[in-house]
Amino acid sequence: MDQIPLTPMVWADGRLRLLDQTRLPQEEVWLTLAGCRDVVEAIASMRVRGAPAIGVAAGYGLALAALAGDASGHRALMTQLRAAAAELCATRPTAVNLSWATTRILEAAEAAATPAAIRLAVLAEAQRIQEDDIQANRRLGRLGAELLPQRATVLTHCNAGALATAGYGTALGVVRAALKAGKQIRVLASETRPQLQGARLTAWELARDGIDCTLIVDSACGALMRRGDIDVVVVGADRIAANGDTANKIGTYQLAVLAKEHGLPLYVAAPVSTLDLSLANGDQIPIEERPPEEVTAIDGRRIAPEGVDALNPAFDITPQRLIRAIITERGVARPPYEQSLRALTERVEARA
Repeated sequence: MDQIPLTPMVWADGRLRLLDQTRLPQEEVWLTLAGCRDVVEAIASMRVRGAPAIGVAAGYGLALAALAGDASGHRALMTQLRAAAAELCATRPTAVNLSWATTRILEAAEAAATPAAIRLAVLAEAQRIQEDDIQANRRLGRLGAELLPQRATVLTHCNAGALATAGYGTALGVVRAALKAGKQIRVLASETRPQLQGARLTAWELARDGIDCTLIVDSACGALMRRGDIDVVVVGADRIAANGDTANKIGTYQLAVLAKEHGLPLYVAAPVSTLDLSLANGDQIPIEERPPEEVTAIDGRRIAPEGVDALNPAFDITPQRLIRAIITERGVARPPYEQSLRALTERVEARA
């Protein structure tokens, strides 16, 4: 359990190798991305997904842009990098990790004196972002594990594991750390419509690592809570506002309401990079709308009648009043979140 179970991307020989998550669980296909536009496509098509993971991928996208960019001068290359960053950030608007990672990369590049130095700085910073994410997940996992009972059935939604991060996972990082600490943990994974990321990715990842996992349909969660089959809900996040309102995969809000009704704690596990304290509340978080074909078809096969349209918001907002605590690598934030989340970011700034 101490080893990183899976890394969804690897930088090698000036290229980004990426596990195509749209092909799981039927086959493991590794893509070789040679340019920034390839990374843009991979993020938009969800070949790589999960807020921390797409932040890491965006960092490497800028490394590829720097390698292929104008070598005539600092200003010309920086102009190209800023344009590439804007294109990367436009792919999936809800996840704040995209802008967080690209801003961090651009700041490192701006401090370099020459195009050659920019290339070195951008790649080094992208690699630091990847390593920092792995270490952050391990730390938040240990903190989150302390919140779980000695014996517990944990419900999770979508995929917030190694596949959604640089490795180890956020919500599933909590599970892994609890198991390492000797706790008896069983996972219920909701299938998570519309892309079935719980069924395709979470179940695959946990089975691969030998973790007890049972797949359930999304609409069974309330009945299982009422029956006493669930002890705690742990989910990830794509963006967390200053007041603690949280954007996560569509369906999380329903789970939070059900958990509140049944007296169960719901924990959000996410690195500090997912906080967006510039937004007062969740109403200000942009919600990505995905193509209706993701709802009207499964694996390319249409399941809805022809001519029927579909709404497909990728995320919903869970109000902070329904969240028991927010687990980060810097500590566990509890209400009032305006104070506790701000304290976590101030701690980070003090160490910078």
